[in-house]
Amino acid sequence: VRRMNRIKTRTDLDVLKKDGQAQIEQKACRLFVCSGTGCVASGSEKVYNKLCELAKNHPEIDVVFSAEEAHEADGECCKGCSGTSSADDKKSVSIKKSGCHGFCEIGPLVRVEPQGLMYTKVTEDDCESIFEKTVLGGEIVHELLYHEGEKEYIGEDDIPFFQGQTRLVLKRCGHIDAEDIHEYIASGGYQSLAKALFDMKPDDIVNEIYESNLRGRGGGGFRAGTKWKQVASQQEKERYVVCNGDEGDPGAFMDCAVMEGIPHQMIEGMLIAAYAVQAHEGYIYVRAEYPLAVKRLKLAIAQAESMGLLGDNILGTGFSFHLHINRGAGAFVCGEGSALTASIEGKRGMPRVKPPRTVSQGLFAKPTVLNNVETYANVPMIIENGAHWYRSIGPENSPGTKTFSLSGTIRNTGLIEVPMGTKLGDVIFGIGGGIKNDQEFKAVQLGGPSGGCLTKENLDLSLDFDSLKKTGAIIGSGGMVVMDQHTCMVEVARFFMNFTQRESCGKCVPCREGTTRMLEILQRIVEGKGEPEDLDKLLVLADMISSTALCGLGKSAPLPVVSTIRAFRDEYMEHIVDKKCRAKVCDKLKTYVIDPQKCKGCSRCAKNCPVNAISGEIKSPFTIDNTKCVRCGVCMDHCSFDAIYID
Repeated sequence: VRRMNRIKTRTDLDVLKKDGQAQIEQKACRLFVCSGTGCVASGSEKVYNKLCELAKNHPEIDVVFSAEEAHEADGECCKGCSGTSSADDKKSVSIKKSGCHGFCEIGPLVRVEPQGLMYTKVTEDDCESIFEKTVLGGEIVHELLYHEGEKEYIGEDDIPFFQGQTRLVLKRCGHIDAEDIHEYIASGGYQSLAKALFDMKPDDIVNEIYESNLRGRGGGGFRAGTKWKQVASQQEKERYVVCNGDEGDPGAFMDCAVMEGIPHQMIEGMLIAAYAVQAHEGYIYVRAEYPLAVKRLKLAIAQAESMGLLGDNILGTGFSFHLHINRGAGAFVCGEGSALTASIEGKRGMPRVKPPRTVSQGLFAKPTVLNNVETYANVPMIIENGAHWYRSIGPENSPGTKTFSLSGTIRNTGLIEVPMGTKLGDVIFGIGGGIKNDQEFKAVQLGGPSGGCLTKENLDLSLDFDSLKKTGAIIGSGGMVVMDQHTCMVEVARFFMNFTQRESCGKCVPCREGTTRMLEILQRIVEGKGEPEDLDKLLVLADMISSTALCGLGKSAPLPVVSTIRAFRDEYMEHIVDKKCRAKVCDKLKTYVIDPQKCKGCSRCAKNCPVNAISGEIKSPFTIDNTKCVRCGVCMDHCSFDAIYID
């Protein structure tokens, strides 16, 4: 990172904010290429590079690139960092890398400001059209806009997917350069830190967070202010602030989007927490599977240090805070607090017996504030607007908003943010657009392997900590996997139990052995070898594990199994008694049948059957001997007449 001008006072920060806003207003056109992991996987890097290439071929414009590329380009560094224009007679254009907009289903996305355009599913081939028509000509490329039927949506805010949301944490994500601290400052970034340092005492900050009733967004929903109070009251003066970015739930990517798209917002929250409890060292624990998040966090930390917003004597106040990144090796159990701190210390990531708890003996046996990414990202807003404002959003006991990731058989996959207390049905059938291909909604797995299944009966359920707890489910980190009638709920339970069993650290017997026994029973059931008493065995094992496991991850491991047995017991019994899988998912319970009305007697199925289970005469219907059939599905793949089906 190029050495930046150090901010020494609050006034310097205010001046930089105003200058940045003025520079942005001077831009005739600003292109934001979504560079979250989802869009990058869909080719947004190629789109960004192509737009930059086109810009360099037009000497009549003065182009500003994303911060990182600008640092690497000859003669472009100052423009890239400060956004200044070197020629008044040229049209000023910027091409930036933004964070995730959230609507992953229609990426790669390109946002155009100040016109407010949102281009969808952009490819390299579309870049010339965007540049010639929109950047240079001021016209709209209508075929790249979002369409639903005949209706065309020009801007992001017009699209129904976004209209149903309240984006507070994610307000900046997708709207500023994810790699440039100047844009974060221009949008009001680090003003909450300045307020905390200059206008508030540490105890005032702790009380504000406590009064806001901000609850941890990483799983259990424990009150953040309580943690901060407990750490601040410890006699031990060496304290730590730790961020849990070990987002391991299948289908969850909320924290990833924050770290990639608005890393400074999370860092600002950590800085405020550090000042509140008078900690001088902090750690961000990130999954190694998030390389882009690690890259942007490193860049953000380096920029903040260079400008005097991290490190020694922050804003000339004498307060110092140093921040480090620790990459996890992918162990799911390291999402648990004591396992996470052990991993940072260089030990094997395994939970320990509590008490003592993290607030008194956490990292390096010192008092530690440990919250997740989204929790810290809420802090600057609370300090800026006050606890009363925050508590006005959502239910009294679960105020604020929550980010969720939508995946599975839902039309609109992506990242959303809604007020706590929003109805489950409003998320799935409103923002999510309902089930793909007009299929029937069956269930949603909420909270990942530590969560539970919710069904049609729960569509009016409020998405908040207390309401979900009554159903036996949890919000967890916020992953939502939506399922239709073609999903086998027994296989879903087996899948999540298989995940949990593999990820168990093995330290305690209930989790290590209990999940293994539960997985064995579930495996027997999906293979058609289950017995009626197996369901009672599963429930007994679940109760034992949840009552005696060492850590929260072990205690919640049986939730997917228990919730599916309660809601779909008849489906379990079909597997056990009838040896049938109604969703036709479980391979061992599939019965392949040839429809004699459709079969042409071509013999392709018989020729390709690996176990000679198909017989017949040419030009006459063939048959399958299911005593020989190994359910491989090769016959169905080779039938040209759709004559083979699964009964």
